[in-house]
Amino acid sequence: MNLLSLFRFRAWEFDLSLKYLRTKRKDGGIATIAIISFAGIAAAVFALIAIMSIMNGFREELMSRVLAFGGHGYIYGRSIDDFAHRDEMVARLKKVPGVTSASPFVDSPGLIQSSHGRTGGGIMRGVVPEDLKNTPIIAGTIAPGGSMDQFGVGDYGGDVVLIGDGLARTVNALPGDEITLISPGRSTSFGSTPLRKIYIVGGIFHSGVSQIDQSFVYMPLQQAQLFFDREDEWDALEIKVDKPYEVQKYRAAIVKAAGEGALFEDWTVQNAATWSALKLERNAMRFILSIVVLITTLNIISGVVMLVKNKARDIAILRTMGVGRSAVSRIFLMTGMIIGAAGTVTGLVLGVLFCTFIRQIQWLLEKLTGTDIFPASVYYLDYVPAKMELSEVIFVAVASLLASCIFTLFPALWASKLEPVEALRYE
Repeated sequence: MNLLSLFRFRAWEFDLSLKYLRTKRKDGGIATIAIISFAGIAAAVFALIAIMSIMNGFREELMSRVLAFGGHGYIYGRSIDDFAHRDEMVARLKKVPGVTSASPFVDSPGLIQSSHGRTGGGIMRGVVPEDLKNTPIIAGTIAPGGSMDQFGVGDYGGDVVLIGDGLARTVNALPGDEITLISPGRSTSFGSTPLRKIYIVGGIFHSGVSQIDQSFVYMPLQQAQLFFDREDEWDALEIKVDKPYEVQKYRAAIVKAAGEGALFEDWTVQNAATWSALKLERNAMRFILSIVVLITTLNIISGVVMLVKNKARDIAILRTMGVGRSAVSRIFLMTGMIIGAAGTVTGLVLGVLFCTFIRQIQWLLEKLTGTDIFPASVYYLDYVPAKMELSEVIFVAVASLLASCIFTLFPALWASKLEPVEALRYE
């Protein structure tokens, strides 16, 4: 039998397949099994689309916020300490095609104490005020009551700082409050003396990444150099490019512009563990859920096999009327394909709707249950992200339909081999 002939469906074959699906089990049909198979395929396709979209959204949202907050690469090494030519190096870096900014910074861990006596740990980072004001994830998320107007204004940048909302909650600070920053200071042969100074909270930002919001304090670069007793020093240069996911292609030009002794480290190295874990988790979840889809489509085999056994008399009658083997196969092949197609389409629709309205669904579930189903302290984000990729949705649909077709093919071929005499022997 030519396999291509199995897919030359005729209208009467399609009508007969639908009739068999609608027939109740007591009359030799598989309505109940068809419903179970349909529901299983729909649930598996829905789960695969929903979970893969959430994984994609989580990865994309987390990495985009991390990249928006920090640099796409960092320059270290002797070039940073070359005070005579350092400004020239920064100018050269900004001229590199694709580089959007090159900003120096210094930072230090320390303690933050509010005027209410509450204390929390964090990272105090000194940055160029103009560069921070051009960072949307910070400048665009200042809570009402605060602003960046006074940030960087005054001698040595002034005494106004910005803090994340998580840290603000920890120390119970509001815009306009005084906070005391405590830094370990420099180590000497006689030990180190902690450095303390009172600053004013100019604004409270919300980046959406809890790890950042709970730990960072921004201060003007000159003020940080003064406070940390590191006059005219930088820790590194923060480099940003227009295509952060292709940062490797800028490496050679950046290192050349930075000069001899410069070391360049991009975000894929600094966040290697997180990036690798996200990719591994995504691939593992895709594999596991694909197996689930295959398992659910196997239910079609049992349903079509039972249908073939129950309809043995019909098959014999069709064969005696001159219906060919390929036509018999197409009838039962169409039966399984209809179940698979209906389940796949239903799962796709449910998956797309779920991912489209996932924030509203999260809000509704949290209201109904009174619990935080996606705690920011655990997942680093304050909502469930979802990003559907067309290629993945198409892959899921094609894979489900193909599996349904393949698994139905075997019982359909078996049906075509039934001999009329054998089928009617016990009738």
